[in-house]
Amino acid sequence: MHSPSVPVRPALRTAWCPILLCVAVIPLHAQSLVVRDGGPNDFPLVVEGRAAPVWYDSADATVVGIAARDFAEDVGRVSGARPAVVSTGAPGEGTPVIVGTLGHSRLVDRLVSTHRLDVGRIAGKWESFLITTVKDPLPGVSRALVVAGSDRRGTAYGVFELSRQIGVSPWSWWADVPVRRSESLFVRAGTRVEGPPSVKYRGLFINDEDWGLQPWASMTYDPALGDIGPKTYARVFELMLRLRANILWPAMHPITKAFNLYPRDRVLADDFAIVMASSHAEPMLRDNTTEWTAPSRDYDYQRNPAGVLRYWEERVRENGRYENVWTLGMRGIHDSPMVGASTTAEKVALMERIFADQRSLLRKYVNPDVSEVPQAFTPYKEVLPLYRAGLKVPDDVTIVWPDDNFGYIREFPDSAERARSGGSGVYYHISYLGSPESYLWLNTTPPALLWEEMSKAWDLGVRREWILNVGDIKPGEIGLSLFLEMAWDHDRWRLDNIDDFLADWVERQFGAEHAHEIASLLHDYYRLSFQRKPEHLHWGTQGNFSETTSLDENEIWARVQACKDLLARVDSLAERMPAAQRDAFFELVAYPVRGMALANQRYFYTVEYLKENGHNTPLARSFAARARNAAARLDRETAFYNDTLAGGKWRRIMPTYPADDVLEAAMRHRPPTLPSANLAADHPLPDPTAPAAYAFLDTAAAVPGGRFTTVDGVAAMEAEDFTARVDRGGAGWRVVPGLGRTGAGSVAVYPVTTASVDSARLRTDAPRLDYRVDIPTAGSARVRVTLVPTFSIVPGRGLRLAVGLDDAAPHLVVLHRETDSKAWAEQVLDNAATADVDLPVPDAGSHVLHLYMVDPGVVVDRIVLDLGGSEQPGYLGPLETPVRAGAGHALP
Repeated sequence: MHSPSVPVRPALRTAWCPILLCVAVIPLHAQSLVVRDGGPNDFPLVVEGRAAPVWYDSADATVVGIAARDFAEDVGRVSGARPAVVSTGAPGEGTPVIVGTLGHSRLVDRLVSTHRLDVGRIAGKWESFLITTVKDPLPGVSRALVVAGSDRRGTAYGVFELSRQIGVSPWSWWADVPVRRSESLFVRAGTRVEGPPSVKYRGLFINDEDWGLQPWASMTYDPALGDIGPKTYARVFELMLRLRANILWPAMHPITKAFNLYPRDRVLADDFAIVMASSHAEPMLRDNTTEWTAPSRDYDYQRNPAGVLRYWEERVRENGRYENVWTLGMRGIHDSPMVGASTTAEKVALMERIFADQRSLLRKYVNPDVSEVPQAFTPYKEVLPLYRAGLKVPDDVTIVWPDDNFGYIREFPDSAERARSGGSGVYYHISYLGSPESYLWLNTTPPALLWEEMSKAWDLGVRREWILNVGDIKPGEIGLSLFLEMAWDHDRWRLDNIDDFLADWVERQFGAEHAHEIASLLHDYYRLSFQRKPEHLHWGTQGNFSETTSLDENEIWARVQACKDLLARVDSLAERMPAAQRDAFFELVAYPVRGMALANQRYFYTVEYLKENGHNTPLARSFAARARNAAARLDRETAFYNDTLAGGKWRRIMPTYPADDVLEAAMRHRPPTLPSANLAADHPLPDPTAPAAYAFLDTAAAVPGGRFTTVDGVAAMEAEDFTARVDRGGAGWRVVPGLGRTGAGSVAVYPVTTASVDSARLRTDAPRLDYRVDIPTAGSARVRVTLVPTFSIVPGRGLRLAVGLDDAAPHLVVLHRETDSKAWAEQVLDNAATADVDLPVPDAGSHVLHLYMVDPGVVVDRIVLDLGGSEQPGYLGPLETPVRAGAGHALP
């Protein structure tokens, strides 16, 4: 498919001289680089059916040739005219696109040495590139478009940036996004410079592939191999380059043969300039599930160090010449705890011995100066307590901090950890198999949550390695795109524009006509899914599930009606999408939205059937029919995805019930127990005798409830509905749009590096929000604060804030979160955590409730002031059993 890997020549030691031509620098994210009608100084890429040839040096890195040929294919798909691709050192005359890497391309180096190309802004930098127009660059060449990279990946990124600019989405193959056709293409005169990236290593982890990617690859895309192998990884690597990713943790479940057991895989990764690494469970690039062939009990470094070390040494010897990030440490076989030590002290000592021995292998086979070898250690699950117990990680090793598997980063580096030469990384999930409940089917992590957590990580110094667990890649396209865009340029998406991300991303895939309508649909999809993921509709935790719910009738029917509305909107859009875009629309929008909505209808109609069965038989039968109809339509949508979509291209990629064959109940997305078919005769819903709560099922009635209620002694306020804001010391509460259970937004203090405020200085120094509320009676009020269940920035401190009424002393609110506890499980399934505090109310009348920052990193979603009433419906989800906040003691 591609030419074999070639050695990369040392970079030329050149004095970078100014270019003789004056050209404008095109700012990043400014006007489009490519236009359909060019001016006299613009470069004619395609004109009157003729495409400019693409020149590159065959002695350059293999990935440069790959990118050049892919770009030529892209130009041909867009314009109908495919450029010639020339790989000689001196191509001759023409008006070419010249592609090359500094110090590795004779073409580019010649332009530099003759002062025709100024590369001072990219020379010596990591993964940087420039795209520029040059007059008279070579004899016989009147004009050229030059794509020059500081290194091999920088060159590839520059070439694929041109592909994106001419109208080829990075998701063109993986999501069937059609190109934007144009018979003429001009590249604006001037220079565009990008890089170095914000995060050095940026990439993805293919995981839990048993039910989607593996069946698709083995039986549809590469049946000759029958596995995820080189043919599939070539597609993955291309996608990564188009998204400017550079590091991969490959698939590693037992169903898939280990990446390195196919020798072509590691060569192919090098051809595409992809940095290979491995998960927290796979030290030294070893996939233990299929590579450790001795008895599992022998994978024990305390009892069998020589055998384990030989096993690691073989891989380091085989792969040491390639670009890798080496995972240090040790766990058990396939994501299980390390064996061979009993006490914490013994485990710490054993792990430090493992570090030393692994680094000795790297010195022997990779680089005698081991500090120059990229290495990482991920304190995942039971390993994190070892690190906090004093485990010494070598200073040059990157510590990759994990989230809690549900999108909330567990810990952040402190000042000493931020000073480590190895820096910090993060391992983040948008797909997960495990307790308390898996979510492998749809990507429902809101962009707002991903942004809030990853921007916080960046601000706190987590900048060396970002890895996203994407499961099967599909349907995680939106989440992966945002994650990698933030990793490439952390300024691209900010607090003041993150609310525009969905519309911007949709417009890039489908054009402007329907962009805002689709973005609005996706916003509501994420909002409803954040309230409760479609995989988590059965309530309860730790395997104790039932076909019940803690929602009341109004909350149930608000949700059912919202899903009904979504289905109508997405179906209307699907009919109006151009024929060429319908496959992509189905994959990126229609199937996720329909899947979520139909799963909710299937579940809640079943709940109502169970309530009415034995009491109102006609009504129960109607609900049974509705539940079975929703289930049947979901099955049809999934069958279309797997059998018909894109001519059968994605056959077997989309399971409705992933992990259904995993027996551990706490890890399963279990199929619902539907009413039997003989009870589900499709009777019309009785009317007008049906209960009022059911009346709007067949109407367009609005969702009940509102964003602010004060009824029966309860005042419920969305956190973003404050009446005043007081900033202090350059910091203040800000709305994070789209984050929270209602979708309007939550509030958090920015910058997240703001110093904590001592309790004695809250009223004078703490950033504050004010909420004006009328309280009808004196006495006592219980304030319930609902938080987005993030983790505190300082380990062990808890989430801390304070509330106060009028000029009274603030009362501290502290919420401690412990992963793997029952409370944590409830919080991540509900995406909410609550704390209560009691405040004295001196008199009836108008009052102001103050919300004070104590520590940054706390995200507030909702505030309820309860004077003895009961909370009103309309919140679309249950509030958890509150955690008492220190009995509400006033601060001094």
